[in-house]
Amino acid sequence: MVNSVVVRIAADRIMNKGMNPKTGQVYLLDDITNTDYRQAVEDYILENTEGI
Repeated sequence: MVNSVVVRIAADRIMNKGMNPKTGQVYLLDDITNTDYRQAVEDYILENTEGI
């Protein structure tokens, strides 16, 4: 079970090129190692962005 607040925060940081507090660098999807959270963040990003 994933925490939707954590997913939203991570996705927002990735989409806005925010900082990863763990590394001090720009947050990337590759920084998420938990497969459940990574999938949830990918889904959130796809649902909340416009198509290309």
